[in-house]
Amino acid sequence: MHNKNIVNIWTDGACSGNPGPGGWGVLIKYKNSIKKLSGAEDMTTNNRMEMIAVIKALKFLEPGLTINLYTDSKYVKDGTTIWIHNWKKKNWKNSQKKDVKNKDLWVELDSLSLKHNINWNWVKGHSGNIENDIADKLATEAIKDL
Repeated sequence: MHNKNIVNIWTDGACSGNPGPGGWGVLIKYKNSIKKLSGAEDMTTNNRMEMIAVIKALKFLEPGLTINLYTDSKYVKDGTTIWIHNWKKKNWKNSQKKDVKNKDLWVELDSLSLKHNINWNWVKGHSGNIENDIADKLATEAIKDL
């Protein structure tokens, strides 16, 4: 059972083609409320949709919260918990001294992440995790609404 004073967030991104039309979905559970967010872009990548889902979730919340964030994207989880420290030290450059991919979103995600106490969790996609499946459905349905 989750602590009622902690915000629990599940995020997912989807793309029809990569690149191609994409969608993002968010499920937020806090205290006794549930909020669903979603959106889409005409031309994007799956990784960008995964990142935008997290960004939209964090923007929706007031600063200073403790969050359990669940994503099925190792790109997002590893990026925010492992890789980002070196990227920032190297002025957002990768090991080849080129700008990291999706730098605009990484910078924004980093800024938003610093406003909260986030516990990052990876969940296997399409594995029966009900909340992750809801976020996935929100993302895929958003593409259909383009």
